Amino acid sequence: MTKSAAKNLFAFFEGDPEQADRAVFGRESYPDRRGFLGGAGLAAMGAMLGAAIPFHRNMPAGFVPVALADTDLLQGKDGLVLLNDRPINAETPPHLLDSPITSNEHFFVRNNGNVPPDTSADGWELTIDGWVDTPLKLTIADLKEQFEVVKLALVIECGGNGRFFFYPPAGGNQWTYGAVGCAYFTGVRLRDVLKKAGVKKGVIYTAHEGADPHLSGDPARLPISRGLTIEKAMADDVLIAFEMNETEMPVLNGRPLRLVVSGWPGSCSQKWLTRIWLRDVVHDGPKMGGTSYRVPRYPVAPGQDVPEEDFDIIMRMPVKSLITNPATKSDVSDKAVDVRGHAWSGDRTIEKVDVSIDFGASWMTTELAPPVNFGAWQNWKKTVTFPQAGYYEIWSRATDSAGATQPYAVGWNPKGYLNNSMHRVAVNVA
Repeated sequence: MTKSAAKNLFAFFEGDPEQADRAVFGRESYPDRRGFLGGAGLAAMGAMLGAAIPFHRNMPAGFVPVALADTDLLQGKDGLVLLNDRPINAETPPHLLDSPITSNEHFFVRNNGNVPPDTSADGWELTIDGWVDTPLKLTIADLKEQFEVVKLALVIECGGNGRFFFYPPAGGNQWTYGAVGCAYFTGVRLRDVLKKAGVKKGVIYTAHEGADPHLSGDPARLPISRGLTIEKAMADDVLIAFEMNETEMPVLNGRPLRLVVSGWPGSCSQKWLTRIWLRDVVHDGPKMGGTSYRVPRYPVAPGQDVPEEDFDIIMRMPVKSLITNPATKSDVSDKAVDVRGHAWSGDRTIEKVDVSIDFGASWMTTELAPPVNFGAWQNWKKTVTFPQAGYYEIWSRATDSAGATQPYAVGWNPKGYLNNSMHRVAVNVA
């Protein structure tokens, strides 16, 4: 699906219904092009309908049940731009991120597999095992009863946010600016759960697994299983979360249970969390090896081939800022405009955010608020007066507590990760 594709299921199925069947439900039909060959597609459709389908063997390929006529591929979301339908990935236009805290309906979606057929909290179980003294099996009720429950505002950002702007193009979802959000997550600290299990001497990495089915429908395959250094896993702002903005998490954001690892790539924040195991080696699950979520350890020329052994795992995310008001390509009638946005930087705080309206020739320092807690982004604002009518670009540039500043442009890398170049929006002043 393209960015302009319709989200309604019937509209999506009009073009190539059998391909759409595979994309939405993971369905493969029998040779007679009826029924479901394997159970993953049937389970996915049944989950959307809320009931089993007794005569499913008679159902033609490419068929949409009438009960799903109004189903939205981005159910519970508003204004997001769909980048991919299998798996579902969608970003948020920057102006919809103007609120200090990102709402559930405006939080971006990054999936690696299909949505699990059952996302009910009832009976959900989390296993903690591997190199621990006492393996644990915990329900969500157990987490709430046995550990301190905390609420933190935390940033999640996809490692490929900004990939669209690399040239030569890098493969993957072509995120522009909106694969980021900062919401309140309620849960328990991963550290507390691991301490209860007992971390054995020699542990260096965690490994995470979720309930999302692999796109192939093979139940033995995981779409993604990444991990953390044990040092990061023990940080105050790494949560096993069961609520988002004081309500149940959207299904597309991992309901009923997920990890939230602020400051590291969003791929570490495993959705639909079912297992965390501890290892005495660096985790080697799906999307931990090769070039996944890795960058060359030295600068490379655009388009250059880089041996896999020269890639390093991405850990902390770089300093970044986002302009959320005005929206790009706005027509402005008043020469004085309130410019707003957010800034964040991995496991650091932001020291200042500057804006420019003269293509970087001069800069104005904004009013910067402190984070509501460590791990949250910081909100900034500045009233900017334009000297005369015409076309302008507003640029934003953040500097973090270690002195790192956003560049005008970043070096190319083969997977299009970590683009933290200055944000620019266009305005026409009347």
